[in-house]
Amino acid sequence: MENKESNNEISQETNAILQISSLNQFYGESHTLWDLDLSVIKGKCTVLMGRNGVGKTTLLQCIMGLQDSRDGSIHFNGQDIHNEIAEMRAGMGIGYVPQGRQIFPQLTVGQNLELGLFARKDKAKKVPEFIFELFPVLKEMISRRGGDLSGGQQQQLAIGRALVIDPKILILDEPTEGIQPNIVQQIGDIITKLSSEMGITVLLVEQKLPFARRVGDYFCIMERGKNVATGEMSELSDELVQKFLTV
Repeated sequence: MENKESNNEISQETNAILQISSLNQFYGESHTLWDLDLSVIKGKCTVLMGRNGVGKTTLLQCIMGLQDSRDGSIHFNGQDIHNEIAEMRAGMGIGYVPQGRQIFPQLTVGQNLELGLFARKDKAKKVPEFIFELFPVLKEMISRRGGDLSGGQQQQLAIGRALVIDPKILILDEPTEGIQPNIVQQIGDIITKLSSEMGITVLLVEQKLPFARRVGDYFCIMERGKNVATGEMSELSDELVQKFLTV
């Protein structure tokens, strides 16, 4: 399944929690996203793929309101969020783990997690226990400063903090980058559990093909700011990998 024909088939799904249509974005005079369409199916994991510099992170930042887009639409749960500020999007239930994690190194693990409470609609005052069930190491290191954690532990902390807001969708930008293999395995298990058991939709940017195949239900390949191939993960052919993903 390839190119706009396949993209349109998925776009017609009635259970898309996130629907992006004809999105255009510019850095100055540089046109970075070109009439981009994307449907993210509720309760599934969609993997955004492509070589470096094709616009994947820019797209995530547009979804989060961290970058302005010139035109097009972004609908979340049927609501147009194109002009909503980033803080409002988190409150709507969009969890985001940026590339590089961006935890607060001087705050403790517990304090980093508690920051997610401010975006919860139910005004909960305590970090949900399931976070520590998913990431036991965070409970063990609750009083340790975030900056003292290993890279893999910091990534778990960043994901845990995003889950504290009680998201309907979790957006992850290359969560396996620079992470030791055993933690990569754990993160993969957790992504699968979030989507298949807990009903949390996942949108994931990922460069590692075996990891993407393992956790993803759907894929979307970007090239030069455009969506060039979309389908179920089982339809990610060697031909598509060779054409758009190999370096």
